[in-house]
Amino acid sequence: MIDRSIRQHLSWFDTLKQHLLTTVLCVALPVCSVSASAESLTIGFSQIGSESGWRTSETESIKAEAERRGYNLKFSDAQQKQENQIKAVRSFIAQGVDGILLAPVVETGWDQVLKEAKRAHIPVVLVDRGVDANPDLYLTKVASDFREEGALAASWLAAKTNGKCNIVELQGTVGSSAAIDRKAGFDAVISNFPNMKIIRSQSGDFTRAGGKEVMESFLKAESNPKKDICALFSHNDDMALGAILAMKEAGIKPSKDILVVSIDGVPDIFKAMMDGESNATIELNPHLGAPAFDAILAYRAGKTVPKWIKANGPLYLPDTAAAEYNKRK
Repeated sequence: MIDRSIRQHLSWFDTLKQHLLTTVLCVALPVCSVSASAESLTIGFSQIGSESGWRTSETESIKAEAERRGYNLKFSDAQQKQENQIKAVRSFIAQGVDGILLAPVVETGWDQVLKEAKRAHIPVVLVDRGVDANPDLYLTKVASDFREEGALAASWLAAKTNGKCNIVELQGTVGSSAAIDRKAGFDAVISNFPNMKIIRSQSGDFTRAGGKEVMESFLKAESNPKKDICALFSHNDDMALGAILAMKEAGIKPSKDILVVSIDGVPDIFKAMMDGESNATIELNPHLGAPAFDAILAYRAGKTVPKWIKANGPLYLPDTAAAEYNKRK
């Protein structure tokens, strides 16, 4: 009953966000379709790595969009290391690419290389994550509102538990904008509920193995984890899936003994919901190539590009998990 009420309350908001996203792109970026430009571009893409299923989907979708447009995409996998990304960006600059897509590992430490790109008049589009740098140094950010995702997860959990819950939290990569902002959004909501608190919080580095390892330590730290832990909030689905495995190995029923809410919307989390092992996920849209490439085209045409192009997704619950899984698998 609570889940249906939440869905009814939020459905109009999700619809409005999608409408506004489309409107913003088409108003701010006159090149709303590939047919608007036959220009063939060379684009550098520095990806964080492949720490999760979502990250792999993002990479594949951007590569597919570049191929569809006839662009030459120079791809670099940083393997979760910022120094590799900085080297890749400098390599793209030296090659004189037409634009750079950057999915930054962490928020800080980008000023110098972004200044180098700006001096070379190469627009940099941040995809998925943000940086702590002067906004004049990059063209735009194409990403979800991570704070909103964290707040939505907390709002669902507050409604589900009537505002009374001891929570364990699996954080993402330390220093990443996704981890920082999802935690901030979640904390802001639960601060309004005196009987909701995070009792343990640690980074699982956005990986399934990391989520399993940290969840095992959380469970061992409690004398009676079934009673002491009400819910798990995971900054992404892959860590949640690892945690689910840790719970099952410890004789705990995920989604029943301990509620599970996470972010990304990868196929495996919908399968977990179908199997009764997860309660909710918030979709992080991986299809960021089209708006990112459109932003570069708009820049080349002398158009004004907004500093943040939002791409938020909705909250999903088990009642639609089978349909969503079939769409994504």
